[in-house]
Amino acid sequence: MDEFYAHSENNSNEKHHLSKHLFETALYAESFACQEEYKPLFRLSGLIHDFGKYQSAFQDYLDHGGRRGSVPHAKWGAGYARKFKINDVSIAIDGHHKGLPDRVVWQNDTNEIVHDDEPGFEDVRSSFVADLGFDETTLALPQTKFVDGFKRELFIRYLFSALTDSDWLSTEAHFDAEKSASRPTRPLPIDFMLKRLEEEFAAKSKDSEINELRNKVRLEAVAKASFDTGCYSLALPTGMGKTLTSLAWALRHAQHNKLKRIIIVLPYISIIDQTARELKRIFGEEWILEHHSSYNEGHNSAIDRNEDYSTEQKRKLLACENWDFPVIVTTTVQFFESLFSNRPSKCRKNHNIAESIVIFDEAQTIPKEIILPTLGMLNDVQAVMRTSFLFCTATQPAYEKRAGFDGITAITPLIEEPGILYDKTKRVIYHLLDELTPISFTRLKDALIEHNEAALVIFNTKKDALDFFTLMQSGDAWDAQYHLSTAMCPDHRKATIQQIRDNLAAKKKILVASTQLIEAGVDFDFPLVFRALAPLEAIIQSAGRCNREGLLNQYGRLGNVYLFLLEGARYPNKTYQACAGYAAELLQNDIEQLYGHNVFEKYYASVFNLYIDQSQQQAINEARKAFNFETVNDSYRYLDDHSEGLFIYNYNDKSRQLLHKLQDKKFLSRDDYRAMQPFTVQAYANFIYKNVEEIKTSSHGFKVWYGNYNAATGISVAPMEVDKYVV
Repeated sequence: MDEFYAHSENNSNEKHHLSKHLFETALYAESFACQEEYKPLFRLSGLIHDFGKYQSAFQDYLDHGGRRGSVPHAKWGAGYARKFKINDVSIAIDGHHKGLPDRVVWQNDTNEIVHDDEPGFEDVRSSFVADLGFDETTLALPQTKFVDGFKRELFIRYLFSALTDSDWLSTEAHFDAEKSASRPTRPLPIDFMLKRLEEEFAAKSKDSEINELRNKVRLEAVAKASFDTGCYSLALPTGMGKTLTSLAWALRHAQHNKLKRIIIVLPYISIIDQTARELKRIFGEEWILEHHSSYNEGHNSAIDRNEDYSTEQKRKLLACENWDFPVIVTTTVQFFESLFSNRPSKCRKNHNIAESIVIFDEAQTIPKEIILPTLGMLNDVQAVMRTSFLFCTATQPAYEKRAGFDGITAITPLIEEPGILYDKTKRVIYHLLDELTPISFTRLKDALIEHNEAALVIFNTKKDALDFFTLMQSGDAWDAQYHLSTAMCPDHRKATIQQIRDNLAAKKKILVASTQLIEAGVDFDFPLVFRALAPLEAIIQSAGRCNREGLLNQYGRLGNVYLFLLEGARYPNKTYQACAGYAAELLQNDIEQLYGHNVFEKYYASVFNLYIDQSQQQAINEARKAFNFETVNDSYRYLDDHSEGLFIYNYNDKSRQLLHKLQDKKFLSRDDYRAMQPFTVQAYANFIYKNVEEIKTSSHGFKVWYGNYNAATGISVAPMEVDKYVV
């Protein structure tokens, strides 16, 4: 054959020359390598990934059509690389369509080629060499320096990500030049962002002691920005401005180390919304990309249907595919499940974690059940991909490597003596209600009334929060009473949170019964907080909602935080219960420990050894070390969340009108799904099963809750109120 093609005709009736596609992919991939020594392997992966398309059967498939995938080609390039013992490239190529395979699958895919048992291989090889003018002596490449199995496994993931993105970028340019041209090409504007950040700091008051401390902390952190890439921690008391301090450090650290982007990773969507809004206000909408399940998902189909998006919207939607953007705000679930995935679409973005700064806010929320493989992966990313990690939290976990705990090799604190800050910013006094003997709701109610001031009560389960709220509604001791839980849709929670803030600002005596959703990202400032017995991190985070701004200190007093144990106490899971029990032991022995800045670090080390089953964690690590990529993908779950979204029809007129509008549409756009999010509640399968008569599946595939919705407490199985039937 004289001509070989990679893809069929585009809108201009032009086929994609195979040699052009291979050279394009190779150039992209080479540009994604963060170190010079990686570039030959990255380039080679691009050059030979579609080696198998030189089969006459594949060229015939392009000419005459056929079933998609009927002429496999990935194993050919993988086998070619393996023949020359370039196994890292071989594995990446073998998975560039189906996903990174387990080791034995890769071997089975390529054995026939390696052992010269694949008919037609030499014809394909000669066509490839002739068409590209390829010099096979260049295949005597030096292998990567990674002797450590984990780092080599991570290198293969990095290579695979770069190859996948490169392949798709070249293919996209052929089929859709307009979409390709819409992709953002924006470097991190460090000087501009530093200037805007300094303006933000200059506009803030410097009069109070707390603001003086914030400035001092920021200067101390920034002084370490010129350190090399590595792992760092920023342990600060609640209310000390972690977000902006971490950004001030990150921008200068990026400047010194020539890093390309900042990725901010947060545990909860509510915090992401708040953080992204603040960053957009300071730096401008065009520099900040949000990527999570409620924002910028489902973008490909929307663009392909030519929906009416602005140029800026298209750029951001496309950037979600590969994270080629200056500042990204995302979730821990998105970040970690992508790192451990073997799927091309999920892994495509991973190569852009290289030469970045990743800021983990609320770092203590990483589940203990998967902490070893998670920290191990971060260790490898840092070493292989020139990435810096910053762990930010008021409760710094013991993530550093030690005897019996294979954690982060080294974590450099940005603040040398955080204990001084914790002492100076002491805002609360801790108490054990009735010395943690089990109490009834009635006793809890009496204790709250005795204090005669605005109070926040935090429970471990939705049922406890709901039951206590229902009990308290019968009295008149409060100006207003509120309930907060995930049984309420986001729009409802947002409105309730704003009402609570307004009432607190007006000095009203209110009562709030909440689940632990309040513990991070909701900046309440109560004079009094009651917290059901919980793990130590939850206790400390709850205390961050008490006297948060230190306003009570001006009157010579502190906030009060009471810990209590309910009769027949319920917990989200066994690990949570065990950790709560251990916290109780510690505090009954010496409650003063709660005022030490490093109490959580010691506690974390103890509970991990005492209560966490490490067998599954070790199994994930063993699978990584054995290069069993699909097994790792199937085993690693950041959240065991088997919930499903229910759109709440009866929340209000707006939710009802929206559903009627969506039902009339042939397709739902990304904006339609975004519009649904404020009215959607996550429900577990058991709840859906028990209440199936109130739930219907829409023509677009999402589930709708047609049952009752309580104006104070959210989704309800109580009988439908008559007026809800009227639209």
